Amino acid sequence: MELRVDDCDVEVPDGCSVLDATRLTAAAVPTLCHDDRVGSAGVCRACLVVADGAVVAACTTPATAGMEVRTDDPDVAAQVRLVLELTAERLPATALDRPSELTALCERFGIGPTAFGGARGLGRDESHPYFALDRDLCIACGRCVQMCDEVQGTFALTLAGRGADTVVAPGGGAWLDSACVSCGGCVDSCPTGALAERTTATATTTTRTTCGYCGVGCSLDVHVADDDVVSITPARDGPVNRGHACVKGRFAHGFVRSAERLTTPLVRRDGELRPASWPEALEHVARELGRIRSAYGPDAIAAISSARATNEENYLMQKLVRTVIGTNNVDNCSRICHAPSAAGLTAAFGLSGGTNPADDIERADLFLLAGTNATEAHPVVGARIKQQVLRGARLVVVDPRRTELAALADLHLQVRPGSNVAVFNGLARLLLEDGTADQDFMAARSEGLEELRVVLAGYPPERVEEISGVPAGLLREAARLYGTSDLPAIYYGLGVTEHAHGTDGVRTLSNLAILRGAVGTPSGGGVNPLRGQNNVQGASDMGALPDLLPGYQRVLDDDARRRVGDVWGATLPERPGLRIPDMFTGALDGRVRALYVMGEDIAQTDPNSSHVRAAIEACELVVSQEIFLSETARLADVVLPAASYLEKDGTFVNFDRRFQRVRPALTPPDGARTDFEILLEVAEALGGDLGVSTPAQAMAECAEVAPLYAGISHERLDREGALPWPCRSADDPGEARLYATAFATPSGRARLAAVDWLPPGEQPDSEYPYVLITGRRLAHYNSGTMTRRTPNRDLVGHELLDLHPDDLARLGLRDGDETEVTSRRGSVVVRVHATDALVPGEAFIAFHFPDVAANLLTSEVVDAATSCPEYKVTAVNIRPAI
Repeated sequence: MELRVDDCDVEVPDGCSVLDATRLTAAAVPTLCHDDRVGSAGVCRACLVVADGAVVAACTTPATAGMEVRTDDPDVAAQVRLVLELTAERLPATALDRPSELTALCERFGIGPTAFGGARGLGRDESHPYFALDRDLCIACGRCVQMCDEVQGTFALTLAGRGADTVVAPGGGAWLDSACVSCGGCVDSCPTGALAERTTATATTTTRTTCGYCGVGCSLDVHVADDDVVSITPARDGPVNRGHACVKGRFAHGFVRSAERLTTPLVRRDGELRPASWPEALEHVARELGRIRSAYGPDAIAAISSARATNEENYLMQKLVRTVIGTNNVDNCSRICHAPSAAGLTAAFGLSGGTNPADDIERADLFLLAGTNATEAHPVVGARIKQQVLRGARLVVVDPRRTELAALADLHLQVRPGSNVAVFNGLARLLLEDGTADQDFMAARSEGLEELRVVLAGYPPERVEEISGVPAGLLREAARLYGTSDLPAIYYGLGVTEHAHGTDGVRTLSNLAILRGAVGTPSGGGVNPLRGQNNVQGASDMGALPDLLPGYQRVLDDDARRRVGDVWGATLPERPGLRIPDMFTGALDGRVRALYVMGEDIAQTDPNSSHVRAAIEACELVVSQEIFLSETARLADVVLPAASYLEKDGTFVNFDRRFQRVRPALTPPDGARTDFEILLEVAEALGGDLGVSTPAQAMAECAEVAPLYAGISHERLDREGALPWPCRSADDPGEARLYATAFATPSGRARLAAVDWLPPGEQPDSEYPYVLITGRRLAHYNSGTMTRRTPNRDLVGHELLDLHPDDLARLGLRDGDETEVTSRRGSVVVRVHATDALVPGEAFIAFHFPDVAANLLTSEVVDAATSCPEYKVTAVNIRPAI
């Protein structure tokens, strides 16, 4: 529709406000209570305009066809100035001490310090490690409350007090003790500085980059002064986060300034790691790798690439291993988290990635969440799902724990760990029995139904209840909700993949979307894995896998190997290499003599840590490329100091297959180098040439060898923004939603999987009667290497063992007591925390703190198809610590 703003004709879509319309012109309508990320409140009256002769608040007034709007009426301007003067009268002049929306408006309207009324005496709350509340500066606009409610969905804030003393309050106590999840949305939205970060520096440069924590892929603006981070704010136009962030991406950047950053190479001499120059360290690495290759062959060398590093660095690592060293012994940490996703999704649909873009979250009318604590492990996506549920979408959660989203769900299927396949098979049977399966879709676009029917005959709801503990009636209701929804979406996490039969879990979960016709169709939300680390998708995309070249081209495919080799100018090894668990076994039996680890702390994060440490000790050479002296680096023979994601140039790929730019906001500390630079120098020291000298060139070469990414380049990403793969040419926008016309399988059809439930690899017994589940906590990330070196330690300072109160009582424990947790492989001592999020007989622990080495407990049982470890089922004994 068209309306007129200050003599300009403006075309706006239906549903726009007058404020939206004015922003399409040169008019600059002031606002104080408005934030584009939340609904309009219309309480500050700063955005007054004349619309069809009436004075109205532009933010809450709908635009209508033919409307005449004036933003330059002098009488209205006088009213707005009066509003600002009355606002200023309530505040002390300290409101002008730092830039804010309020200070900008005061300057624009000529309102100086004398207009401010002085201290109100309402006090400060400085309990939070990252920001403080100055109540004297609060104007009760409500933006912070709206951000907490409408974007984060935590409902931790309210407006309290009376009259002019009404201010924001985080419940009834100190901010740090409230339900706040420290996302920073309130701080980012505050127009006066009442909520402000604990920094006094003024940024001189701002760099747009992509977050280096989880796989959501939030766009961040890094504000820097004197080569130091002043603050990080979420990008308002971020394609995934839309101006939102979590406590890690927003605040946990202090690790870059840590005195513990590695800045000097270390080489082990006489049993101790000692400082060395870069030439000495590189010469040592090259000499030892060359010696081992000459003595035992190239397959005696193995490398673990990094889901933390950029695509270009992962591309370079696998190229170095394949062309300079001459082996396919390269893998990355997707092996121990989402390898079953790659295998399962490829088998079902044809490509190794989630099927739908994040934007489909707002289209879904039902979510089936399986094995994911999204609000803690992927907070921004978790918040988007939560908001859609609060808007009316239905929610079914399949998880052993009563997570935040499980508590919000219509149905929580609280499964026994290791019973996923039985539950998914039971749901599939009910979809067919109830007649809610899409027969037309299955006939036209799927295969394997008859074989599946045979298997599903063994999964009536009553048997599923025996296996999983999920009541038969609850299973029936879950099938009804999923089967009758208009646009169902499946999201899942490591609670599906990290099992002895994780690939079967992904396949049987995918069956539900196929049966329902909810994948590759406009009415489908598909099947979407929530990736753990920032670039775990990209590391695999780049070919850092023992059996796959860049773009998921098989090593065993002679044509693909020859085509890639022609571009690289090398003959590639023909035999697939070793997976990570096989590397450790190979080290212990003498087949692997050297291990090169880039950016992974395998001694802390991989299962059965004693086994991993023994493998490290058995190697003749271990190289660790790291930013801190991690547990793995402490055991290495050579440690090479690397740069963090805030100091790098390149790209990441997030959970919905989106390539996004990573740009350096800082220079690395003196002595540290980017992984890209290090790999180039290692190759040169070995007498090799990797053929590229910049990350942009590496991405361009990857696009040349991998058809899936042929249209991806730094130049295009800088110009157009994020691009999803497949992106097959320079004018291809990429496929955000996959399989619209056909699946990428050989037949072009989705493949149903007829697989039976098998029990977990490890079962509780009288000696080890509890089942231990491992996972993450909101404030920390992975091995905690970065977050433990930030004030996030003030939020969560130590590890806890979550246990049901009935189990505490049975063991004679009280909340906070120290316990000894023992498995068949080791034991740890940890404080216990009482929670009803678990059922009796089950326990939960995270692995962020090396002093509570959770992976001493976990087993070496792995998924048969992918070698992904069974982190989610460990039999343990729990008793009071002596």
